[in-house]
Amino acid sequence: MNIENQIQQSQVAHLSQLLTDALERAFTSMTSPQQQALLAKLKHLADQGDYAAYVAAIQPLAEEDLALVARYFSALPLLINIAEDVELASQIKMKRCRHADLEGELPATLAAIKQAGKGQVLQRPMTIEPVLTAHPTQVQRKSMLDLMDKLYGLLTDYRNTRPEFLDRQAWQHELEAVIEIILGTDLIREQKLQVANEIANVMTYYQKSLIESITDITLNYRQALSDLEIESQQVLPITMGMWIGGDRDGNPYVTAETLRLTASIQSQVILDYYLSSLDQLYRRYSFSSDLVAVTPELAALAEESEDYSIFRQKEPYRKALNTIKNRLCASKALILGEACQVEAQAYPDAESFKADLVLVSEALKADGKESHTLAPLESLIVCLEIFGFHLASIDLRQDSSINETCVAELLAQAKVEEAYSQLDEASKVQCLLHQLTQEPRRLSSALNQASAILTRELAIYQAVADLQKRLGHRIIKRHIISHTTSVSDLLELALLFKEVGLVGPDFAHVQLVPLFETIEDLEEALEVMTTYLRLPLVQKWLASQDWCQEIMLGYSDSNKDGGYLASGWALYLAQNKLTRLGKQEGITISFFHGRGGTVGRGGGPSYEAIMSQPIGTINRLMRVTEQGEVIGTKYGNPDTAYYQLENMLVASLSHVLLAHEVHDSSPYEAVMNRLVDWSYQAYRQLVFATPGFSEFFFQATPIKEVSQLNIGSRPASRKKVTDIDGLRAIPWVFSWSQSRMMFPGWYGVGTAFQRFIEEDPSHLALLQEMYAEWPFFRALLSNVDMVLAKSDMEVASYYSQLVEEPEGQAIFQKLEAEWQRTKDLLLQIEGEEQLLAQNNYLRDSLAMRLPYFNALNYLQVELIRRSRQEALSPLASKILHITINGIATGLRNSG
Repeated sequence: MNIENQIQQSQVAHLSQLLTDALERAFTSMTSPQQQALLAKLKHLADQGDYAAYVAAIQPLAEEDLALVARYFSALPLLINIAEDVELASQIKMKRCRHADLEGELPATLAAIKQAGKGQVLQRPMTIEPVLTAHPTQVQRKSMLDLMDKLYGLLTDYRNTRPEFLDRQAWQHELEAVIEIILGTDLIREQKLQVANEIANVMTYYQKSLIESITDITLNYRQALSDLEIESQQVLPITMGMWIGGDRDGNPYVTAETLRLTASIQSQVILDYYLSSLDQLYRRYSFSSDLVAVTPELAALAEESEDYSIFRQKEPYRKALNTIKNRLCASKALILGEACQVEAQAYPDAESFKADLVLVSEALKADGKESHTLAPLESLIVCLEIFGFHLASIDLRQDSSINETCVAELLAQAKVEEAYSQLDEASKVQCLLHQLTQEPRRLSSALNQASAILTRELAIYQAVADLQKRLGHRIIKRHIISHTTSVSDLLELALLFKEVGLVGPDFAHVQLVPLFETIEDLEEALEVMTTYLRLPLVQKWLASQDWCQEIMLGYSDSNKDGGYLASGWALYLAQNKLTRLGKQEGITISFFHGRGGTVGRGGGPSYEAIMSQPIGTINRLMRVTEQGEVIGTKYGNPDTAYYQLENMLVASLSHVLLAHEVHDSSPYEAVMNRLVDWSYQAYRQLVFATPGFSEFFFQATPIKEVSQLNIGSRPASRKKVTDIDGLRAIPWVFSWSQSRMMFPGWYGVGTAFQRFIEEDPSHLALLQEMYAEWPFFRALLSNVDMVLAKSDMEVASYYSQLVEEPEGQAIFQKLEAEWQRTKDLLLQIEGEEQLLAQNNYLRDSLAMRLPYFNALNYLQVELIRRSRQEALSPLASKILHITINGIATGLRNSG
């Protein structure tokens, strides 16, 4: 059973009440009796669902009172989130301490695979790699996140400490103090985030939870394999990826300097962790040479120590660890470009550091020390194997059009081709292959004046080459090409890499990863990759990369392009086709899933999402983006992080097991083709062919306000913000979420089901069978169920009244009718009477917080209405942004 459904909502309610009571006391101390009465009245109306009276009450309020209301109702869902997170983490810790079964517990899953006679699949390691991205739908400031962490810690103490051991009065005082600080702290940023801020924000999750959780999972995974007598050396089931500092698609603020900064900060975080671990080992291993045996190798290492204290002369392990720490300090100084405070020879790489740690481990084993004595040291060694000196692999990403512009300039400067961009595809490929295989010289020259774009791009690639030399190839392993539509898009990047020595005729130190984003691109992906993978030059590159080719799939743009069903199906078919291509060519195709937090951007529970992938398409490596509120929710504390990562790993292993079972889904696939056609037509007709739809979106959602909110370093659109085509998928989905229409996650689904059932009433039974038997279809509808539950057409109707064009209400009526149609037919297919019938946790969670972010929605509409009449004051603009923050907090996966 999913552990979320085991949570007792009564306990969550109790914890929430503790926080809410403290909040009420804080507001009492900082507000007048009239304001207190106002808040009490508005909360009562929200709790009762009397929003008409609520709206009437807020409309005449002055800005100062609206600011108070906004902060109050933004705080309530925030506190409920913390209570839920504490209870979930407590349940997870309790289950782990009791060694009780969680859903798909790792050892049980591995045992099931072996029992099924599929143990050989475990001998070839599989890796899951979450990739933390710089898509900042996490609207909370780091200052607020730090304060939330303090509340989390206080509530955890209360939840897990016996009453007689808790100083309740001191605890209560500190709780109220933190809440008072929260209420006195700006919820939103006055200035736009810089890339450096995004790096620092994400690093906190490594320090709080990810390093230790991933290390623990790896140790437990290896132990489980050993218990099952399955050989699989050096398996790394979980590694981490990073986009911040390397993803410059549409972000002019990512430069060679920010890339170097990201790498340096990552290195500092992991090296500081190692140094701290060595300090702990130093205190732990106080063995005396009079009482334990010492290997010659350990004795030699101890002799190099600069610890000359008379109290250490008979403590060889401590002296050896002192030597190791000094060498690591020297390595850190070298990597970060700092002055070294000790005289020691730096480790040239992580493997050299590991060799010394293994030397200490072998000495302890030779003396007969038990495994529990060695456990912290073994944990450090495994941690080093996972994170090296780099922590996470940084991905580069750039749009294909920028690469083409740079290549065209290089070729023109070198007098090779004056008008490269005007060539047809075949001529482009021929030109590029000639340069890559026949011309050893570089095209760039100090004698030529390069454009700002070319200069910036080459500087980034030179930084990659430098970082790989300094930190190893794992620091940057791949470059993603946005909007890949042709083979030349891939080879253009290779030519740029050639300029700095990253690509040659028989090697590629960085893999070229195409990103297929729109539905059309996904449909053309097979043809592009067939041609590309069969090129003799590419075959040589693949030979140097263990015959593995990564392909990234875009969920956001495909959804924005054709709607939810069409996007999901295009992704499903593309994976199937590309996997078959890989098998034909003897190449392992691995997929990088560019999922967002919301259903409209490929979001949803990770376990179900992985299990719903086409059978046989998870091979060796699966990567998935993690962004926004999802990062905080999943990885905000060690226990939850462990649980979420273990679930991802278990789902992947279970999927591999299913791949060996006979499963014919072709009859269902034929049905999906028809459903998708109807859904796609309905979606495209509304979004791209309905007069006034663009105006409806820009007036009935807070897109303009979202674009002004300082939630990240990246611009909201590639082009002007009044153009839907140029708008990024993130603010597109985020804005629909704010208005509670959740349009991208369901529109067209009901129409497709209705038309299929109208053809033949027996088709309803077929859809019900597909839901019961086909994981892909079940996960697809489960996500629609979730997004319908989080949408609210009554709230949305208030936003629709903001539309001035006469077509506005007709468009909203279409949305409302499709929402109801989708809900009714979805419930029939599921055989349920209400949404979220199979997800008690989320249903109860929403019921607890809905009144408060509903209240924020109505307040937001009032502020937008005022802004349309006259320019908002700075205070009113700030209040509007606070409502955006609060609604996103309540929804939890809004972008």
